[in-house]
Amino acid sequence: MDDLILKAENGRLTAEPVCEIDHFRAVKIRERIDHALCSERPETLVLKLGKVDFMDSSGIGLILGRYEKAKAIGCRTVITSPTKRVSRLLTMSGIDKIIKIEVGEDEKNT
Repeated sequence: MDDLILKAENGRLTAEPVCEIDHFRAVKIRERIDHALCSERPETLVLKLGKVDFMDSSGIGLILGRYEKAKAIGCRTVITSPTKRVSRLLTMSGIDKIIKIEVGEDEKNT
C-alpha cells in the first residue's frame, strides 16, 4: 500500500499520508511532496491528515518543511481534517498559529 496519495488539480496539490509518520516514512513523503511542488507549482498545498493516527517529531518537521518550501515558491499551505491526536500535536507544537487548519464537518461533532 502507498504511504501517500498525491492529487494535483485546479491549482491545488493535495497530499494525503495514509500511514503513521515516523522518521523513515517522513523522508519518503517529503521527497514526493517536494517533487510534486516543484513540478506542479500549485497555488495551494493541502496537507490532508485525516488518515494519520500517529506522528512523531519527524511529522512536525515534515509539515514545517513543506510549509517553508511552498512559501518559497509563492504557494500557501493548509492542513485539513487532522485526527484528534494529530490536532493536539499541532496545537502543542504551535503549528496551528502558523498554518491554517480546517476541520471537516464530520470531525467537528466527534
